[in-house]
Amino acid sequence: MATKAKVNPNTKTKVKPLNDHILVRPAQAEEKTRGGIILPDTAKEKPAEGVVIALGEGKLLDDGKRSPFQVKLDDRVIYSKYAGHEITIDGEEYKVIQESDIYAIVEN
Repeated sequence: MATKAKVNPNTKTKVKPLNDHILVRPAQAEEKTRGGIILPDTAKEKPAEGVVIALGEGKLLDDGKRSPFQVKLDDRVIYSKYAGHEITIDGEEYKVIQESDIYAIVEN
């Protein structure tokens, strides 16, 4: 039985990741420090947190089945800063990462 890719219907993008890839909308970088100093773009830290926007079908296992994802749509996740590929769609920034690059799910 084939597993379908899942895309959040509340987003504008219709990008569907393949296999065990995940589309994440990164959190916004901090604009200023706790002390109130406004940071220029070059000094902003790359965010390592974001929201899951779309999921692929899952990793293809040796027996031909797909491994289910541990994350789901709209989960806030923490991932490796240097993982995946940054893409821009309709002026909005996204990251395509593999599930193995996700370290944790942030619970509210």
